Amino acid sequence: MRVLENHRLEGVQFLPSPNCDERSAAADVTLVVIHCISLPRGEFGSKVPSALFTNSIDFYRYEELKDLDGLRVSAHVLVERNGEVTQFVPFDKRAWHAGVSTWQGRTNCNDFSIGIELEGTDDSEYEDIQYDVLTAILTALFARYSAISFGNVVGHAEIAAGRKTDPGPLFDWRRLFSKLAKNVPSHKSSNSS
Repeated sequence: MRVLENHRLEGVQFLPSPNCDERSAAADVTLVVIHCISLPRGEFGSKVPSALFTNSIDFYRYEELKDLDGLRVSAHVLVERNGEVTQFVPFDKRAWHAGVSTWQGRTNCNDFSIGIELEGTDDSEYEDIQYDVLTAILTALFARYSAISFGNVVGHAEIAAGRKTDPGPLFDWRRLFSKLAKNVPSHKSSNSS
């Protein structure tokens, strides 16, 4: 897997989200934020997260999600339970995934981050294939964006403490970083925490 010149992942479905805008010319991509999502909560394979990111949820079918009507959010990429990847926003654009957020003294993390959603919940284990695919995506991002390294891959909970908890306590950070260490140059892991 690699990031193409158009800032999209090679060989993955691209479903454009209107919920994005231009990054500041001065803002380099320096951070990757890992999220989790399932809609309705705890249901996997529904394709509703994709509908959320493209403003196309069928609220007649999913009445329990009515409170999401009018919500405008997106992620750059979604990794489903089966490993299927959909990209919604090119990496050079600002996806609306982080909300009110701070990282290393910088606010508005959307300005300088890439958001990756894993289909899951805060209290469910992730699938082996999701770790494999996430490793491949991160390896491609490390190769394309020089400012991103191990220490710049965080959970949503780290940038929105007290407000968000994803990807949750069952996300295996050690496993992810161990897999990454086998795939990326050593200088990218020097900032690992």
